[in-house]
Amino acid sequence: MTSTTSPVSASEDARQTLQRTVDAGIPWRFARLLPPPRQPREAAVLILFGAVAGAGEATPLGPDELDVVLQLRAATLGSHPGQVSFPGGGREPGDADAVATALREAVEETGLDPSGVEVLGSLAERTLPASDHVVTPVVGWWRVPSAVTAVDAAETAAVARVPLAQLLDPGNRFTSVFRRGDRAFRGPAFDVHGTIVWGFTAMLLDDILESTGWARPWDRARERDI
Repeated sequence: MTSTTSPVSASEDARQTLQRTVDAGIPWRFARLLPPPRQPREAAVLILFGAVAGAGEATPLGPDELDVVLQLRAATLGSHPGQVSFPGGGREPGDADAVATALREAVEETGLDPSGVEVLGSLAERTLPASDHVVTPVVGWWRVPSAVTAVDAAETAAVARVPLAQLLDPGNRFTSVFRRGDRAFRGPAFDVHGTIVWGFTAMLLDDILESTGWARPWDRARERDI
């Protein structure tokens, strides 16, 4: 695959990099690998970045001083059970747009205070054929962080602010191999202290890290079955 990495100034703040990258658009590099949903339903996820605890008012903030909110879905769910995901879900009639959906779902799932979230923009829709969704990723900056937790154990097993330094570490990256029958699907994956981030969430993270220019070379030939 062709890298979409863009040059990043050493003096550019990480939030500025995110804003510039979102404004420019982040291509869905894995579109050709996924079939279209059969009965597409609208959904949105919140990709929420913030400064790690202790980063203070460092200027400029680098990617190693950021974290991102991820959650572990309950093992009893019918869709993507036990997988790591961004907060999000299906659009409801009262949602004005994808941003409203992403924020509402994040509040319901993690208990965050949406008033502290600055929305940087939405990315182009991504298909999620496994659950027949067309997903709009909404990228946010956590201006004023609030406590987050698994609000409903029936849906979410855990919520965490994962340091980007862990996701950027080449030693924590590998190619996941998901086998179904005689077919095998390969994609980027991350090992966060034994919790594996793979599939749709890992593909989104990989696209963002490549497009911001933050990604570091890693061994894509290293494979692990999921």
